[in-house]
Amino acid sequence: MDYFYRHPRIPKSLLKSFREGLILGTGCQAGELYQSLLHFSSPEYIKRIVEFYDFLEIQPLQNNAFLVQNGMVSGKEALEKLNLQIYKLGKKFNKPVALTGDVHFLNPEDEIYRKVLLKSQGYEDADKDSCLYLKTTEDMLKECEYLGKEAAFEVVVANTNKIADEIEDDIKPVPDELYPPKIEGAEQEIINMTYKRAKELYGDNLPDIVQKRIERELNSIVNHGYSVIYLIAHKLVKKSMEDGYLVGSRGSVGSSLVATMCGITEVNPLPPHYLCPECKNAIFIQENEGIVGPDLPDKSCPVCGKPMKKEGFNIPFEVFMGFEGDKVPDIDLNFSGEYQAKAHKFTEELFGRHHVFRAGTISTIAEKTAFGFVKSYLEEKRINAPACEIKRLASGITGVKRTTGQHPGGLMVVPRDMEIYDFSPVQYPADDKESGVITTHFDYHSISSRLLKLDLLGHDDPTVIKMLEEETGIDARKIPLDDRDTMEIFSSLKSLKLEPESVGTTVGTIGVPEFGTRFVRQMLEDTRPSTFAELVRISGLSHGTDVWLNNAQDLIKSKTATLKDVIATRDDIMIYLLNQGIEPKIAFTIMENVRKGKGLKTEFEEILAKNKNIAPWFVESCKRIKYLFPKAHAVAYVIMAFRIAYFKVHYPEAFYATYFTVRADDFDAELILQGPKKIRETISEIEKKEKDASAKEKNLLTILEVANEMYMRGIQFVPIDLYKSDVKRFKITDNGILPPLTALQGLGLTAAQSIAEERAKGRFTSIEDLRQRARITKNVIQILKQNGIISNLQETNQLCLF
Repeated sequence: MDYFYRHPRIPKSLLKSFREGLILGTGCQAGELYQSLLHFSSPEYIKRIVEFYDFLEIQPLQNNAFLVQNGMVSGKEALEKLNLQIYKLGKKFNKPVALTGDVHFLNPEDEIYRKVLLKSQGYEDADKDSCLYLKTTEDMLKECEYLGKEAAFEVVVANTNKIADEIEDDIKPVPDELYPPKIEGAEQEIINMTYKRAKELYGDNLPDIVQKRIERELNSIVNHGYSVIYLIAHKLVKKSMEDGYLVGSRGSVGSSLVATMCGITEVNPLPPHYLCPECKNAIFIQENEGIVGPDLPDKSCPVCGKPMKKEGFNIPFEVFMGFEGDKVPDIDLNFSGEYQAKAHKFTEELFGRHHVFRAGTISTIAEKTAFGFVKSYLEEKRINAPACEIKRLASGITGVKRTTGQHPGGLMVVPRDMEIYDFSPVQYPADDKESGVITTHFDYHSISSRLLKLDLLGHDDPTVIKMLEEETGIDARKIPLDDRDTMEIFSSLKSLKLEPESVGTTVGTIGVPEFGTRFVRQMLEDTRPSTFAELVRISGLSHGTDVWLNNAQDLIKSKTATLKDVIATRDDIMIYLLNQGIEPKIAFTIMENVRKGKGLKTEFEEILAKNKNIAPWFVESCKRIKYLFPKAHAVAYVIMAFRIAYFKVHYPEAFYATYFTVRADDFDAELILQGPKKIRETISEIEKKEKDASAKEKNLLTILEVANEMYMRGIQFVPIDLYKSDVKRFKITDNGILPPLTALQGLGLTAAQSIAEERAKGRFTSIEDLRQRARITKNVIQILKQNGIISNLQETNQLCLF
């Protein structure tokens, strides 16, 4: 970070100060010893260099053959002489000399991959043979026969082992165990918080099912030292909520009742049950297969007569922390994109700026990029290669490190009594000093079980919810998750009072997160869900890999299984197998293997085959799955989506104004304000292109579908107004929705803000006055004129001059 110039560097003075415990060698021909000998430095200077190092290095002659080709040395004999000179220096100053390989690839035939990579980076000499492969002991002995038999054995075998023996056996790059940050009293605080909230909900005499679940979870959390992780997540969510932003949970954290009681997630993982908010009476449903709390029929409390709440999503704790309860809890949180930076800042305040680092990533060469590199190399070399050879070469460089980066929301937290250097070096992402971000140099996967990783991600849904609450005055957390009109849009257009022909779909989820894409809408049309539990299953199916297509979809179409039967989330596997009498540990292991795409091991497949209660389609489905979503994640997503869908049904103006505000970058006012006929024509044009449509056109397609639906529901857009339009927010007016200035394609945020600042000081007298005061370009004026935004302003002669 401090001395980087093209490559990482370290001043010799700094190296000296940290010399203890390090073994230093002289390096290859680029090292100072070789370079000094090459340029005939004085004996005194050479002596100082040799004395600094612990061992001296020589290399195979082929490694330095380029010095001959470049005219730096006269020939092979000169290279031998240089190596012999280093060997003699080792003898003179009692320093071991070792023959090292500077290995860049494993086998001789792998050199072609390095040539392709070097050529892609613009190296002119990329095609020269370097022979930098891993040589055997016999190979290395042959490489230095010119030293003599004894000396060759010494530099190849004796000294390399001698140096290796000096290295401590227990040296590891990173520790094996987790080092979570410490917060005094975290264990007791989590225990107290959990029981306090549980008793607020379920009464002082906790139901047996609640008591046992809490005890089991707290034993795992406290005994394995994970309380601090829960406490940190609690503090982050609490701070965001206090600042007015809901937080969505990701992953399987909703599997933990303790997380629910600590306010980390809204998902209640207990079986479906009724809960009286007045007298705390709880009624758990015994026959609960295929249902979740919101699906229960309404019920009045048999004790006090008050309407009962409907809770519980039936999620096992093991999915989150493992069957033994010893898996490191991975708590991922979705903050509003507007609030994410504040959440990161708050984390730094909690632990100190020098103990919180962005999680580093390593980007590798993708398969398509690899094919491009190979084809470019072959074309330049004028080599005609068959497709199989191109594929072989591309596979050889796919996955090679390309650059470094940062996780979009991952933070690594270092305990106060330790340093980041106990776990990883640090750097700027892609060595970009201007980024101002410091990341771990090691990819976060390699240290995520050693340091606490917090995933504080930015997401649109909490932003949308906050804006909808501001527009309507409705508290999103009080929206009933069993609202019939809202549930109806997931299977029909009835509650939106629309016809399929007018919107191009038979369901009403256009613009609803998680359910608005064409892929998921097709799933809804195939299944026609009518319960919250089915929506959760749809979410799981849509986020998995090889879970719906060529799997569950075929099973449902052939009526082999129903939507409630198929594997939709990883939890389904464990629950199903337990219900069929499979041992808990085996059921958990099968779930873990399948959800990671490892399929079924032979021994497990045999166990399942012997059980007559397990359907053959279930086994086949497990073998096809590559990735499975956790049920808790699906539930959290559906809760957020259902709330937004509620606003769509009952507060349409607020829904559409908010939707377009969040996605204003893709809004094309000039096109959309022409009305539904023009919109549908553009939709047809993009649809005809299918896979050839650009990313911009695909984003526009979604916007156009929402705009068309809005028109079909009788809501209009009001023309953009120079004085009334907001900078970037769509506003609800008596006549319709008023787009912001930034909705005009080509008019950026800076220009829009400048116009808004100047109009606040008073009206513009002419087009030239607008241009000069707002400091906007002729191009921006043209955009405003073309869209009729400044037609009432006087044109002046000065306008022609600028």
